[in-house]
Amino acid sequence: MAWTLLIPLKPLSRAKSRLSGAADGTPLPRLALAFAQDTVQAALACEPVRNVVVVTDDPQAGRALAALGARIVPDEPADGLNAALSHGADAVRSADSGAALAALNADLPALRPEELHRVLNAASRYSRAFLPDAAEIGTTFLSAAPGAALEPAFGGRSRARHRASGAREIAARGVESVRQDVDTPADLRAALTLGVGEFTSALLAGRAVC
Repeated sequence: MAWTLLIPLKPLSRAKSRLSGAADGTPLPRLALAFAQDTVQAALACEPVRNVVVVTDDPQAGRALAALGARIVPDEPADGLNAALSHGADAVRSADSGAALAALNADLPALRPEELHRVLNAASRYSRAFLPDAAEIGTTFLSAAPGAALEPAFGGRSRARHRASGAREIAARGVESVRQDVDTPADLRAALTLGVGEFTSALLAGRAVC
């Protein structure tokens, strides 16, 4: 199955406020962009991924991620993460009604293409499927097979909401990089332990991480 990935990204000026002070004075907008660049680059290198669509209204992020090969869709609803994902899904399926869709967090700087491949293979067995985050509370990945609605319910305790919506929880092993989103200093340390991509690595080179 060939997949189109949807990656929502809020304006960089409002991103990653909980990481304030975590990386030796690194500006949070630059950190959020580096995370997104590493996420998009790894996603595009994943064999079953046909397209990556980033839903964002941030012009700097749009230019940087388009340069990597992502398609940029403006966040016209401007009503939060789930509205952005639904808008992105509609934009994709208006052109290709049979597209297989997967929503992916933009803050997966340690993402490995081969691990995302395992998750997509597992998801292909179900109409809708999701992967919980490393904290076992949220969600980093939600898929919808052709003909199925995405029905995103990200944010907070989304693992329970996605399960209650009928999506199947993916139990694939060896996919830590797909689960390790970065919201807190502890998350950032965990991602660095896994090994982050070139953009985050270059930004943090020589900087202390609290």
